[in-house]
Amino acid sequence: MKKINVLIVDDSAVVRQVVTAQLASDPAITVMGAAADPLFAIERMRVQWPDVIVLDVEMPRMDGLTFLRKIMAERPTPVVICSTLTEKGAVTTLEALAAGAVSIVTKPKAGLKRFLEDSTADLISAVKAASHVNVKMLKATLAVPGAVQKRALAPTGKNTADVITGPPSSQAMKQTTERIVALGTSTGGTQALERVLTALPLGCPGIVVVQHMPEKFTAAFAARLDGICDVDVREAVHGERLLPGHVLIAPGGKHLMLRRGGAYYYAEVVDGPLVNRHKPSVDVLLRSVAKCAGRNALGIVMTGMGDDGARGLLEMRQAGSGTAAQDEASCVVFGMPKEAIKLGAAERQIGLDQIAQAVMTWGAG
Repeated sequence: MKKINVLIVDDSAVVRQVVTAQLASDPAITVMGAAADPLFAIERMRVQWPDVIVLDVEMPRMDGLTFLRKIMAERPTPVVICSTLTEKGAVTTLEALAAGAVSIVTKPKAGLKRFLEDSTADLISAVKAASHVNVKMLKATLAVPGAVQKRALAPTGKNTADVITGPPSSQAMKQTTERIVALGTSTGGTQALERVLTALPLGCPGIVVVQHMPEKFTAAFAARLDGICDVDVREAVHGERLLPGHVLIAPGGKHLMLRRGGAYYYAEVVDGPLVNRHKPSVDVLLRSVAKCAGRNALGIVMTGMGDDGARGLLEMRQAGSGTAAQDEASCVVFGMPKEAIKLGAAERQIGLDQIAQAVMTWGAG
């Protein structure tokens, strides 16, 4: 199997040293070089072009954003952003995602070396996910944000939604007039979500979203979407009612579930173990939707690496919900939808540009 050639671009010697060692520990990855700034990187790339770039955004001589835009204009390439976990870093990183980066690996200001050493599995996972990106689709979506992937300490096992919500129920609540939509996505998802949400009018059904993303980043992501969408987009708050024309995005580092009280639906934001190695987890959200909304709900699993959401979507279908998966041609990474399709969870496959219409059709049904 061909190895993944990775170029590291970071002005910190510690980061370059530790990240090189981390990635080199995986037999599927080759570190072809480590550059202190984008100008050195450009010289290295003239000799050999990388499969994946791990890029800092704050560097001397040429900042990471300028370098990223140059790459995407000349030769679109999967880029993993290595970003500082701060509110300012979150805003800057969202700009990088909008410029075409596909995922985020966070780093603190203090205790950097130990932190990086502890997050080896997450970095390797991010690079491998980036290597599976559909570059043609990535190029087609450069006008909207790129994908993100949550950085979290790797668990010893792979939990299911049972650890948060209990087993699935075969008795979903009876139908009401209020319909809701649940979307789950990961790598490529920020691009895809912007495409979907900007196409929705104020009269759309209430929407709950899990996008794999680190803490601090989801609030900035929701705020950015809110500024460009007709619908009201916000980071979900525990106990908040889900209203038509509103989109609630799961906070990074927390699970989002749906709860029903009478004829209305409310957000539950809870802590707990990682599920499918993610927090928030798509499976947790979709199971809760299956249990409390049943036939009142539509679930869609969108672009992303892995299988989070496949079982939850199947539980929604079994509860009488409408279900769909994004088709391969429009996915940046056809991982999560593929697994949902394999399980028989998706009633149909739909293209990215058809999802907004599917949501409106469902809401009017």
